[in-house]
Amino acid sequence: MSLETSGLIADRALLGRTSTAERVADVLRARITEGFFTPGTRLAEDAIGGALAVSRNTLREAFRLLTHERLLTHELNRGVFVRVLSTDDVIDIYRVRKLVECAAVRDLTAPPGGLDRLQAAVEEGTAAASQADWRGLGTANIRFHRAIASFAGSPRVDELMQGILAELRLVFHVMADPRWFHEPYLVRNGEIAALLEAGDGAAAAASLAVYLDDAERQLIGAYGSQS
Repeated sequence: MSLETSGLIADRALLGRTSTAERVADVLRARITEGFFTPGTRLAEDAIGGALAVSRNTLREAFRLLTHERLLTHELNRGVFVRVLSTDDVIDIYRVRKLVECAAVRDLTAPPGGLDRLQAAVEEGTAAASQADWRGLGTANIRFHRAIASFAGSPRVDELMQGILAELRLVFHVMADPRWFHEPYLVRNGEIAALLEAGDGAAAAASLAVYLDDAERQLIGAYGSQS
């Protein structure tokens, strides 16, 4: 059994007694977000269904849901694969992120509720970097930005960003040197967290806008170097 599918066995308990396609999709989406399934990976029905102890029909419905979210793609007579994103996808993802994340903090004039989640993500990233765990640092970064979006106070925004940030993880894999990409943003995450702790949402939004522009430019450059 591969590393990717063996990790799913531990997630079996998350499905509970009523293993629905939505719950299976939640587990697989989390594994994508955490970097365990990389772009272009073929998802074997037998291995994944066996690891999660779910029926083939349930798994196929979960695949369908994640295909709709642009995380998977179905290729006729070949199977289901983790989607490989394009430069246009990167541009669109960052367009959404700038609209949502900057707006979520811009009008804050006091430390927001849930700031502890933001600070915990910074601490998680610092711990990962100290152990040269660059995949872990990427995951901490995604959790940081989910916390940023949560300041909008909207379940719909939370759901939107869950999918957007899962797609983002597929973009991260384009970076040949993940340390070079992720480590500088860990410092900037700390700076944004400090601004929000001080209740300066306008400054945090301005800093975040520059941050997202820089990240988008780097990722697009990495895509260009592969062409």
